[in-house]
Amino acid sequence: MMDWMCVFLQPLIVAGLTVENYELLRIIFNKQQQGFNMVLVLNGVLQDECPMDTHSLFVQHPVYRDTATQFLSIPTKTVGAPGLLYVCQREMAAVAPHDKNVNIIGSDDATTCVIVVVRHSGSGAVALAHLDGNGTDEAVSTMVARVQELAFGYPEGRIELQLIGGFKDTQGYAEDLFNNIMQSFHKHPLEIDLTQACVGELNTILRGDINWPIIYGVGVNVKTGEIFPATFPEKGPDLQLRMARYFTGGHQVLDIYDSTVGMLRIGPFNYDPLRGVDLWLSQSDEFILQHLSTSPDVEPPHFAMQIRATLRYIQDNQFPAVTVFRNNNPHYFRRDEATGCWAPVRF
Repeated sequence: MMDWMCVFLQPLIVAGLTVENYELLRIIFNKQQQGFNMVLVLNGVLQDECPMDTHSLFVQHPVYRDTATQFLSIPTKTVGAPGLLYVCQREMAAVAPHDKNVNIIGSDDATTCVIVVVRHSGSGAVALAHLDGNGTDEAVSTMVARVQELAFGYPEGRIELQLIGGFKDTQGYAEDLFNNIMQSFHKHPLEIDLTQACVGELNTILRGDINWPIIYGVGVNVKTGEIFPATFPEKGPDLQLRMARYFTGGHQVLDIYDSTVGMLRIGPFNYDPLRGVDLWLSQSDEFILQHLSTSPDVEPPHFAMQIRATLRYIQDNQFPAVTVFRNNNPHYFRRDEATGCWAPVRF
């Protein structure tokens, strides 16, 4: 049988392809011919198989312990609203360094969720998502595609992946999510370099007899590429509407930023009416915490307050396609030059 790999690579060998790179490409080609992907790079090495859990990753590649320790040593920053693009749970956004509307992209309130950062090292284009296990495959593909689009025409670089958040919870939610995310990136046809994995046991501290997350939020300075632990008191416009979407079962990870026009874009979407809202609102904060959280022992103090506000919003807007997104139009927001905050745009 003809060795199609030799035919494919012969011109590259003539052009100066090294023996080592030839062998690497040959392995990749053969794997793809067999229907496999092996595109996740761990500690600089292309992986044949994806680690199935965080413990295996840290045992096989202890460098991730070192990078996580360095990341955890960075003081948590409180980021204000001006210049901030905040990403809620089950949302993503992508932005380039030259975008005058965004200085920081970030998300917080992640307990069993994982915050995913994809960055192109050559252009600095970055995408960030707050994932909870819903819509992961599609979100991964969209994040990488957006970063590639924003990096077009810039110097060559690597696609770098950073995973932060999720802790060693008793139900194993964060561990399952880590595996879900890693498998999605491993299936992607592009080579992706995992540079940070501050997840699971590395993002866990024992207080009394309860495991707690160390880091709940992450910010990325889109101008410099700096990534840091962060908290965001102001989470941007339409917060209750955005929370209502995933609270009522919307599974898609929404891309909330239109980089071509520099505007935050929410919707349009619809959700089914939520039964028993009045009953939920009559319950105590502790009852809401215990029954509406995947990690009730370690939620931030504002959890119950935010859930109540979201429930009231759902109560007032049972059919957002009618009451919120009239004529099926999205809500657009542009950065106000005076305040640096998002202001609604009417068309």
